[in-house]
Amino acid sequence: MLLAGNTQLHVARQFRVHKSTISRLVSRLNATGRVDDQPRSGRPRVTSRRQDRVLRLAHLRNRRLTAAETARNTIGNHNRRIHPQTVINRLREANLRARRQYVGLPLTPQRRARRMQWATAHMPRRFPMRRWRSMLFTDESRFTLFRADGRQRVYRRRGERFADACVLEHDRFGGGSVMVWAGISHGLKTPLVIVNGNLTAVRYRDEILRPHVVPFVRQHHLTFQQDNARPHVARVCRDFLATQNIVPIDWPPYSPDLSPIEHLWDELDRRIRNRRNPPNTLPQLANALVQEWNNIPIRKVNALMNSMQQRIRDVITVRGGHTRY
Repeated sequence: MLLAGNTQLHVARQFRVHKSTISRLVSRLNATGRVDDQPRSGRPRVTSRRQDRVLRLAHLRNRRLTAAETARNTIGNHNRRIHPQTVINRLREANLRARRQYVGLPLTPQRRARRMQWATAHMPRRFPMRRWRSMLFTDESRFTLFRADGRQRVYRRRGERFADACVLEHDRFGGGSVMVWAGISHGLKTPLVIVNGNLTAVRYRDEILRPHVVPFVRQHHLTFQQDNARPHVARVCRDFLATQNIVPIDWPPYSPDLSPIEHLWDELDRRIRNRRNPPNTLPQLANALVQEWNNIPIRKVNALMNSMQQRIRDVITVRGGHTRY
């Protein structure tokens, strides 16, 4: 606008700013060739570069160390105390942020070695995908009627903590639970079986293996998989499977991340929690579980089955440790 012949006063009125603002911008443009602000030094840092490295190494060595503990034990420049937020800022500069811990099963060195040995024996070049697709993965899971995982948040004003709209009411012990059993294979799902009470070895043989596993395996010519739960490896069940000429695949201990059906339990739980009318009684929960199990699309099952080779690679990469699955 100035180049078009307008005066600084006219331009200031157009942008509704003081004339001195336009004059200062014109002077800056003539001196530097730009009108944006020049870099400023900012507030002096309370920590030196050496202290920044010390902070980073301290939290890498002890991942559970809090920013408040580090701030209490650190003296900044000029003998000044530092604030916990300063520690958080320094850690963010190093791409270190506080996150909720992953909760996994305890993996001792022996268990890691077993997992590593099993994964090596089932590497993709030794165990092709067609063999995984011809396997029946089975498992049990328990679903509670009510659950509060602490993740749900509410928006409230000060003093509304105990308002009815901001309180989540749930039974201390979950209001009861329902145990289920099921199996999946590529393109296949078994019916969801409701297990009433505790599942003993005899009940597992009479209510799961005989009526469900044996006919399903024989009909579809599948290899049977189960984990190392006590009812599964009991002598009465091993003898029964032997009489039926069914040999379960050897399974490493403490390895739910290797079983694709575990993720289907998570999917089933999400479907139950997202129902328009959540179940309020155990019979309603049992019926909802069966309905939602039947609604899970087969493509979801196939996607989980197709992840087996990647699961094996991940276990080998971490030397038998925890994986993202």
